[in-house]
Amino acid sequence: MPELPEDTVEEVERLTRLARDAVDDAAADAYRAERDELLDEHGYTARHREADDTLVLHPKEWLDDAGTVRMDAVDTEEAVELSLSGPGDAAAYRETAEQNAAIVDAVAEKHGETHAANVRTLADFAENHYAKPIGDLASEEVEEFAEEYFPRNAWPTDEQRELLEQSLEYALKEAETVGSDDVRTSD
Repeated sequence: MPELPEDTVEEVERLTRLARDAVDDAAADAYRAERDELLDEHGYTARHREADDTLVLHPKEWLDDAGTVRMDAVDTEEAVELSLSGPGDAAAYRETAEQNAAIVDAVAEKHGETHAANVRTLADFAENHYAKPIGDLASEEVEEFAEEYFPRNAWPTDEQRELLEQSLEYALKEAETVGSDDVRTSD
């Protein structure tokens, strides 16, 4: 059985945390469905071990028809365990926050405070909703920010609204130089 790719494990953990923290049952179900679909692509499934608040990812072939683990099929080297206690990897969060702050600072220096305020809001969104640096946001996530998050949560001025598209372009351009490995544009 091939190992789960690290980016898949990270995304599964993110989706699990989003499902756990969702205030809406439908949103929680959607996050879990997306997680399960992602795991299914690799022949894996997820179980929550409540005793120590751990998400266990393991091959589906470990299960019998009733969904019970067959102990004769278990190879612990194929499993991945993720602690769900605590906020996740604090070092990774700090690194993401520092990277995003550098983008905000660069935009402020080159393009002014109104653009920087927009990018600061984007950084908050990227960190708190996706735990990602700005440059790693997918185009759909940038679109979600612009269409849903920004109007509802930023309390933008008329000037900020008018400049948002340009602010996003500046942010994504700065992200290319700040160190993001996987920069995507919003077009």
